[in-house]
Amino acid sequence: MSDWLYSDTVKDHFTNPRNVLLGDESDFAANARGQTGNIKCGDQMLMLLKIKDDLIIDVRWKTYGCASAIASTSMLSEIVKGMSIAQAYTLRPEDLVAKLGGLPEYKIHCSVLGDKALRAAIDDYLAQTGRPGMLKEAATEICHCLNITDKDIETAWQNGARTWEDLQKATKIGTVCGGCKEKALELLHEFQHIYGA
Repeated sequence: MSDWLYSDTVKDHFTNPRNVLLGDESDFAANARGQTGNIKCGDQMLMLLKIKDDLIIDVRWKTYGCASAIASTSMLSEIVKGMSIAQAYTLRPEDLVAKLGGLPEYKIHCSVLGDKALRAAIDDYLAQTGRPGMLKEAATEICHCLNITDKDIETAWQNGARTWEDLQKATKIGTVCGGCKEKALELLHEFQHIYGA
């Protein structure tokens, strides 16, 4: 199809998604569960893992999301099988986008649902095994002038920041050079999809 905006790999993972949870959660007998997103925004992700000796041996997932969310999570589910939880925890949406052969820029935020749900499932497993907080998600610096990271912006979102002005009040971001505004606004958009309004 000439107007298809996605790579053949995306199309394949969208039309033939791997490792989808077809039945009930109880049919899979996972020992790790992660869920993220908000059904009110139309994006929600459930990730179930079977982990043995800190290795991911099997994966199932279910989503309410678009073609990009489905394809990126299908790819993610293939990549993490056989990985240690420490390796899997460091996977980034950019890694998935590269493996998929790219996504339209306005759809990149859809690829974060799977990796957030994956980390939530690993966190769940670590809590169950008496090791909560053992793994930490790496932070990316967004505002170089004030050393504000994506984690700072995520915390601000969780505390009610929804606009650039809210974010500036919460973090002082963009008050020096302002070069971070575009990336910060992209993150606010992503968090809206992940957490809902």
